[in-house]
Amino acid sequence: MNRKRWLARASVLTLALLGGATTAVAQQVTGTLGSPGATTTIDGKQLPAPTLPFAGTIKDGALQSTPWWAPRVVPPAEAPNVLLIITDDAGFGVPSTFGGVIPTEAMDRVAANGLSYTNIHSTALCSPTRAALITGRNHHSAGFGVISEQSTGFPGYNSIIAQDKATIGRILLDNGYSTSWFGKNHNTPAFEASQSGPFDQWPSGMGFEYFYGFVGGDANQWQPNLFRNTTQIYPFDGKPGWNLVTGMADDAIGWISNMHQINPSKPFFVKYAPGATHAPHHPTKEWMEKIEAMHLFDDGYEALREKIFANQKKMGLVPEDATLSPWPADMIKPWDQLTDVEKKLFIKQVNTFAAYAAYSDHEIGRVIQTVEDLGELDNTLIIYINGDNGTSAEGGPLGTPNEVAFFNGVNMIPAKQQMKWYDVWGTEMTYNHMSAGWSWAFDTPFDWFKQNASRLGGIRQNMAVSWPAKITDKGGRRDQFMHVIDVVPTILEVAGIQAPEMVDGIKQSPIEGTSFAYTFDAANAKEPSHHKTQYFEMMGQWALYDEGWLLSTKVNRAPWDAFGPANPDPLNNQEFQLYNLTTDMNQTKDIAAENPDKVAELKAKFMEEAKKYQVLPLDASVAARIVAPRPNITAGRSEFVYTRPMTGLPQGDSPLLLNTSYTVTAEIEVPADNANGMILTSGGRFGGYGFYLLDGTPVWVWNLADLERLKWTGTAPLSTGKHVIEFDFKYDGLGPGTLAFNDFSGVGRGGVGTLKVDGAVVDTKTMDKTLPMILQWDEAFDIGSDTLTGVNDADYQPPFALTAKLDKLTIKVDRPQLSAADIKKLEDAQRNNKSSE
Repeated sequence: MNRKRWLARASVLTLALLGGATTAVAQQVTGTLGSPGATTTIDGKQLPAPTLPFAGTIKDGALQSTPWWAPRVVPPAEAPNVLLIITDDAGFGVPSTFGGVIPTEAMDRVAANGLSYTNIHSTALCSPTRAALITGRNHHSAGFGVISEQSTGFPGYNSIIAQDKATIGRILLDNGYSTSWFGKNHNTPAFEASQSGPFDQWPSGMGFEYFYGFVGGDANQWQPNLFRNTTQIYPFDGKPGWNLVTGMADDAIGWISNMHQINPSKPFFVKYAPGATHAPHHPTKEWMEKIEAMHLFDDGYEALREKIFANQKKMGLVPEDATLSPWPADMIKPWDQLTDVEKKLFIKQVNTFAAYAAYSDHEIGRVIQTVEDLGELDNTLIIYINGDNGTSAEGGPLGTPNEVAFFNGVNMIPAKQQMKWYDVWGTEMTYNHMSAGWSWAFDTPFDWFKQNASRLGGIRQNMAVSWPAKITDKGGRRDQFMHVIDVVPTILEVAGIQAPEMVDGIKQSPIEGTSFAYTFDAANAKEPSHHKTQYFEMMGQWALYDEGWLLSTKVNRAPWDAFGPANPDPLNNQEFQLYNLTTDMNQTKDIAAENPDKVAELKAKFMEEAKKYQVLPLDASVAARIVAPRPNITAGRSEFVYTRPMTGLPQGDSPLLLNTSYTVTAEIEVPADNANGMILTSGGRFGGYGFYLLDGTPVWVWNLADLERLKWTGTAPLSTGKHVIEFDFKYDGLGPGTLAFNDFSGVGRGGVGTLKVDGAVVDTKTMDKTLPMILQWDEAFDIGSDTLTGVNDADYQPPFALTAKLDKLTIKVDRPQLSAADIKKLEDAQRNNKSSE
């Protein structure tokens, strides 16, 4: 029975609340209650819905008894399918739909068939926005004050979505929807991402019946760390040119099609979250050629900004008398001051970004076309959000061939050095990011970037929404203030489903967003926003919106400046700016000096919001939080023993060998015909280490963000039989404990590495520096072989399985401990720094 016929047969009956309560509510039932084909809606207050009492009769024999089946739970008759799309790291000026030069035909189509929204906001960072999007609560309320890789032990920052905040997936699932999640999952704690679970914070544990995607902030699109539900998969093996952007669309098309043909009457909910346009920017060769042939960026990033701004004026997106803020020449070198090499490199960088954006949008279009081909477009609510924050500037002013370098404090690689990767930019050989100059332009008409919660360039997104059966104002525009927390209550309202009061016996916290379903009616096109007040905070930068006013802290840190001491008092140690967005929509006229009372009023209101939504304690640290202690499965352990091959253990759940001394000992048995293969590796082509046999000779290599490789090598192949090979590293630093004192001196220091065979030293080298923060995060800790990319392409190609017998692998970690004298010295330095501010 298809959906239309089900709607025609649905009848409304008044039934007692499930579970025997006496209050009556209207529910929709099809068929005869007790028959196998009967369906019913539920009141939704309690999930899962209480089991209905058996209403048949039971005698001594079956022939004298009457069977009775509980009705199948379905959504209300007019509940639509929902396709919720959110792209990554894309500012207001990226899509053609809102004045950008990058062709986004799928988003154009959704807007033309429905409405475009100019005033929806994010949190300024990836997983916080996504947590808010799926829960309808503010990101701190949902435990995601920052990304999961920076989580700390405070309720607003622990990266755990608490059980009193059921996701939209769970609510719709228990109300009869098929639910799925494709692409980026950045809402599983980094310390719960291994095979040992727990899995309650994975999509499948949060109400999404099917998951196909990656866990973490980003992924190599050519060889992603990919999961189907909770099982790692490798669909790219043996398929040169395979790309996740297409692979994900193919899987979503397959899932939607299968769900429809199995049960056409059952609506679906799809969260579709491509990795684009987060780094690494990995488009196909075909899309690179299409964009390069358009010559969109030959005149530089300032010209691009002016062109986008002019387009936006023509479209009426900004007032005719609006102006742009000055170009930040002190941070980002103007185009006419660049060398020819820099210009050539930067154009390559931005063409790759644009190709990635257009390619991703094209594949989104294929998914939408599938919905139409199935005859479901009219009754499908499509919400297409451009970006989970502003465009990223984490490549720094020069861009980078390897984003892992940025996360380890290397963000100013000279253009001449980057040209080494020019011909392979955007391929599997790079983890690339573009110059921040392009990012500034792509956030037009606003300024600043991702991470900057006090500037609209970091938090202002745009969105297109269509639902042909209900939204008839095709091509209309809506300018009401909104936030991503408004999406959940909107979906629930149009589906006729109420937010639950109890889920799994746990009382639910209130939804904090405000439905924007009222804007679907053309009569409400100019209705004042129902969302009146909204706070913003990210890593110590904060703002408060209140009915057209915006109080902002002045930006005091560019996104690529993540490794210095943090502002010790981010609540008060700020320069405050005030804007009236009703007359100055893009923050160009600071009127704080003329309105001190308004500044004080809004600051006090921010404090109220901060206390209400778990924003405190404010923390301005950035990189330091990457290595903060977390309750992962390695916490408190100093020795790890493995006796068999194992692959796929994520960085957040594996022994961390950064900023510490350690000894890795492998007891192996070499066969008569020599041996090759990986003993232990963590990370990959863009940062990590490997311990392996190469033609029988032991090798330890440190890959320092693909910029340098330091290698220890044995003197000869191992003889047949048993051997003990060992790599010992003595770290020359105080360790990450210094970060608690706002001091980076303990991390990234050097040390001495020694390779031994059967107790004899075979190679010793000094490392002048080490990676201070992180290995390549989308690669695994592997024993006995190497998954995805290798740490040293010159020596081997994965999987490089170990042909010797591994008897035992032991890792001993000797973490530095701060002495009383160390602590006093750090405390004195911290006090001196505060007094000098």
